[in-house]
Amino acid sequence: MGGLRTAVLAGGWKQRLSLGCAILHEPPIIFLDEPTCGVDPISRRAFWNLIYELSGRGVTVFVTTHYMDEAEYCDRIGLIYRGELIALGTPEALKTKHMQEDVLEVMCERPQGAMGEIEGLPEVREAALFGKGLHVVTTNAESAADAIRETLSRRGYAITRVGKIPPSLEDVFVSLIEARDRAEKPIAEVRR
Repeated sequence: MGGLRTAVLAGGWKQRLSLGCAILHEPPIIFLDEPTCGVDPISRRAFWNLIYELSGRGVTVFVTTHYMDEAEYCDRIGLIYRGELIALGTPEALKTKHMQEDVLEVMCERPQGAMGEIEGLPEVREAALFGKGLHVVTTNAESAADAIRETLSRRGYAITRVGKIPPSLEDVFVSLIEARDRAEKPIAEVRR
């Protein structure tokens, strides 16, 4: 029986094989570039259990990921935007130190349409679809919650919840890049 070529393996199996090869010689440092990309949820959990086990044995593991929920598993996170490190710290520090704004969770019918209704409110800095609802970034949670409730009720949306929540890493990252883009835009306009 001939050997199986790795080129014919599905993405998840290639990831498993790559991780196995990376840890085979028990290195003190491992770099994993999006190790769970293309992997099913059960294998994804197994990958992270192995990463925790390696870390517990003293192995330094560097992981790149686009999945913000995965980044929360790490001890320290560096957020990179346009090739530049824009924030560094523990997940908790990034959520408290780098997120000055409040985040509201808005659960209502037709969240896509609701987002369009509230984006223009002066109390709303930004709104984004998040799961089956919205995450709304604002400088004042109370006044924004009142304005959102009033606007959506007036427009006929059934509202289940409007309440302040701790920011997710995705909220922090989006807030940081929005602030960075706002700061860079005037500079770019001056250069013209």
